[in-house]
Formats: sequence, structure tokens, C-alpha cells
Amino acid sequence: MTAVTVLPDYPVVPREFPLLLSEPRGELRISLPPLVLKLHMPKVALVVDDSMLIRYSLCRYLEGRGFTVEAAVNGEEAIEVLSRVHPDLIVTDMRMPKMSGSEFITALKSNEKTARIPVLVVTSKANGTSEADERAEFVIYKDIDVETQMDAALEVVMEKQGRGHSAGK
Repeated sequence: MTAVTVLPDYPVVPREFPLLLSEPRGELRISLPPLVLKLHMPKVALVVDDSMLIRYSLCRYLEGRGFTVEAAVNGEEAIEVLSRVHPDLIVTDMRMPKMSGSEFITALKSNEKTARIPVLVVTSKANGTSEADERAEFVIYKDIDVETQMDAALEVVMEKQGRGHSAGK
């Protein structure tokens, strides 16, 4: 049987992972190996949409599925967010001011650090399919049951991402 250490606000950690404890200035600091931290950290999503209603709805949907969510109003703002956050998933609109979804996806795919992040495009069916849609893992249509489409897309994208991590990619 493996012994475990249970810490408040932390998941159960097997004892074979060393915990480094220190108490500078009265603070308790705990250092976990990167593998343990990655296994227990929530997935992060970045939602990029100029519509406050769509952005809010997508953020609440993803939070309800265990994601920590960052949001941006356009591609330019999203690039700034990416300088401090590395999301596991990006959901973006196509028609936005300052930097469109297509320009944003081009910037993502041309950067080695962000090129492999799965992208879900959220657009109106009336807009049709564009080149950027081809570079995204899924296209979600705003004018059709968004939640059902998101459920299907997340299931495939997160499963694919899980297999990539377990294969050492």
C-alpha cells in the first residue's frame, strides 16, 4: 500500500514524491515536482470573442467543465494573454476588430510555443467556411445548438491531447 500525504487545498499526493517544506516569514511553502503539479492543475482555456454575451456564455460553459478560463475581446488582446498564459484550448470568433480570428490563428500557428494548441472556431453558419476554419480542430456554429457542438468538440480535442501527453509528446 502506498502512503499518502493530504494537505489542505491540495489533492492527495503519493509519498514517493518529495515535498519540500519551508516557512520563510511565517508562510508555508510547498514544492511539488512538475509532474505532480501538471497532473492536478485544471486545464486552461482562452476564449476570444468581441461579443460580450458569447464570450460570457463560452467562459461559463468551459468553467462548468473544469477549465480555468482567460478571455480576450480580439486577437490582439489574446496575443497579450498568451504572453503570460499557456492554454490547453483556444476558442475564437472569426470576425473581430483590431485582429480577426483568421489573423489570430495565423499568429498562433506561426509561433512554435502556440502552434500545437487546439483551436475551436466559433462563427455564424452564414459566414461560411474560410481558410482559418481549415486550420482549426472544430468549427462551432453560433446559430446551432452551441452546447452540443462544444461537448462533441471537447470530447475529441481533450482525448487527443491526453493521448499526446501520455505518448510523451
